Amino acid sequence: MKKLLSFFLAIALALPAVANEGMWLPLLLGRNYADMKANGLQLTPEQIYDVNNGSLKDAIVSFGGFCTGEIISSQGLILTNHHCGYGQIQSHSSTENDYLTDGFWAYSMEDELPNEGLFVRFLVRMEDVTNKVLPELNDDMSEADRNKAIAEIGKKLADEAIEGTHYDANVRTFFHGNEFYLFVYETFNDVRLVGTPPEAVGKFGGDTDNWMWPRHTGDFSMFRVYSGPDGKPAEYSTENIPLKPKHHLPVSLDGVVDGDFTMVMGYPGSTDRYLSSYGVKQAVDLYGPAVVRVRDLKLDVMKKYMSADAATRIQYASKYARVSNYWKYYIGQTAQLQSNGVFDKKKAIEDEFQAWVNQNADRKAKYGEVLTMFDEAYKATDAGVTAGVYAREAGISGPEIALQGLRFNRTMQAYFAAAEKAEEAEGEEKEAMQKRMDAVIDALKSSADEFYKDYNVALDEEMTAKLMALYAQDIAVNQQPEILKEITDKYKGDYAKYASKTFSKSILRSKESLMEYLEKPKAKTLSKDPAIALGEGLYAAYQASSDDAGNGDKLEKAYRLFTAGLREMNSDVNYAPDANSTMRLTYGTVGSYDGRDAVHYKHYTTAQGILEKMDNNDPEFVVPTKLEELIKRKDFGRFANAEGELPVCFIHNTDITGGNSGSPVINGKGHLIGTAFDGNWEAMSGDIYFEPEIQRTISVDIRYTLFIIEKYAGAHNLLREMTIIHETKEPSAKAKAAMAKKEEATNASEMK
Repeated sequence: MKKLLSFFLAIALALPAVANEGMWLPLLLGRNYADMKANGLQLTPEQIYDVNNGSLKDAIVSFGGFCTGEIISSQGLILTNHHCGYGQIQSHSSTENDYLTDGFWAYSMEDELPNEGLFVRFLVRMEDVTNKVLPELNDDMSEADRNKAIAEIGKKLADEAIEGTHYDANVRTFFHGNEFYLFVYETFNDVRLVGTPPEAVGKFGGDTDNWMWPRHTGDFSMFRVYSGPDGKPAEYSTENIPLKPKHHLPVSLDGVVDGDFTMVMGYPGSTDRYLSSYGVKQAVDLYGPAVVRVRDLKLDVMKKYMSADAATRIQYASKYARVSNYWKYYIGQTAQLQSNGVFDKKKAIEDEFQAWVNQNADRKAKYGEVLTMFDEAYKATDAGVTAGVYAREAGISGPEIALQGLRFNRTMQAYFAAAEKAEEAEGEEKEAMQKRMDAVIDALKSSADEFYKDYNVALDEEMTAKLMALYAQDIAVNQQPEILKEITDKYKGDYAKYASKTFSKSILRSKESLMEYLEKPKAKTLSKDPAIALGEGLYAAYQASSDDAGNGDKLEKAYRLFTAGLREMNSDVNYAPDANSTMRLTYGTVGSYDGRDAVHYKHYTTAQGILEKMDNNDPEFVVPTKLEELIKRKDFGRFANAEGELPVCFIHNTDITGGNSGSPVINGKGHLIGTAFDGNWEAMSGDIYFEPEIQRTISVDIRYTLFIIEKYAGAHNLLREMTIIHETKEPSAKAKAAMAKKEEATNASEMK
């Protein structure tokens, strides 16, 4: 039995070598290249990542810092997800021009819409600087001192790397502080909306289908990046020109079959694959359920007002989507951590780790206390987890008026401090200070325009009352913010009455009252404003909830040592680092899977499934009339597959997470075949433990994207600037084997 257990554990610990787990740094692809070639890659490593010549990396952008996009034309055209561009689509929408409902297409570049604050970032190069950082650290440092030293060294290295350039740079930590890499970027700030399908395409299936397979969602939108006339980054200007990229992705109409090689490049946000069993237990028992409880309430309040008013629906569409996405994520993650037995899998790894440590005195000296540190730190933090979640979810990111009050107050306090100095200044100095103060007021007026454009005061008043009531109900009094205790005492638990009074008295209740205040600002007014008091009080609670330096240090050290020990114990395993919003490549194959007992999921969906799900009485499953007619007529043109079907989405076993949304799915020749947008329900524990048999990436088939652009929207101008490839495709060896097996099974069935 012991031998069998050891064999199982060896396989579990070596998953990156035998499955498709791993978000790999392009710089280090040499470690995976042979395996990638064996699976169907036809490119050289230099065609994927090269700092001297155009390569795949030069077509991949960090989109706004929260998603990924890909350049698909020589004129800077960007493809990403509909949900990645959702905030920009919403910001341009109104009841008169409802681009959320109707879609938007720029039939010429002059029609493209600018987006203040949106940027795209290209990776220039990356470099392993571990040997420059580690010598400056030592084992006598506390984790806080260690982090401070890492930050100082990282800044020095980053500054040296970009000296004399217009680039940005940073040094990021990997493997919980055991390795360090430098990243140099070029950032462009003029990014314009080019096209988006209506929500009925881009969000088809809504919350019901989110994180589920099968999917029939055309989750894409299009933007364009502009440069100055010299080709360098520039702020928005009518003089800017479409960027001429170093590389853009050719678009393939060849499609995919079961077993085809795929790779995904992008900027995955975060994973926690080295999380201990103690951390899994805390996530399942405390963290996930707390997030879901608060977000349930937020969604209910928003939905009530959005359903009653078209303008509010547009105002809150993006806010609702942000809350909803990770509301369902935590429901799924909690369920699948339990269903997939992740605690037991982690515990088995830890038992094997401890047995290895105990075999050697040096190991015991270095790693012997790791599991004890985990145990102590998690026990110490358990009591504050739920309160911490509420401090963030119901507190500082709860009532909109509270966060607005906090930001406004901090800016105005700086204004009043400057005003005092200006009183003592004379001549040109006084005049310069007054100009700076005027600029602050102008900036506040501008930000007020942006805030109140998408703000419903009645909604926020009800949200404030209900969130404070939930906070008081669920969190022990000794863990509640002082401001909440004061509210409870003063209003005898009548949070609706408190909210009503706050919103009637605060200068932040409307744009008009705020603008009136800014004409003659007084510090005394702010000191008495209840919304500002709420914002400051909730922020203080948020800060206190994360102020646990002792246990934080203990956990950081435990994870640093545990990760180092695992890699030492399995020195022949090519471990992948956790995602941290840096460029990664993951690869695998197209493939069906068995979701549960007696349920088999095919590797692709078709437009027929859109009609099968169609329900025009349900906002999540509305099908536009024109799309319905195109599908019924089978008017798919060159975008149909060999069977005459229009593929919509497909699945493959590549390893992605949040931040990969919008990432290109690329075939073995370096051609674009789809856009990644989701994962599957059965493997929602995947950010913590990769499930090789069932974990799948869900992607929009590029043929469906092009079908919508050409046949539905008539935006032929966009297709004309792409490099579209359609060639006879030779199935891979794995695909041929899968087809032969399927044919054999069919023949056997017919014989029966």
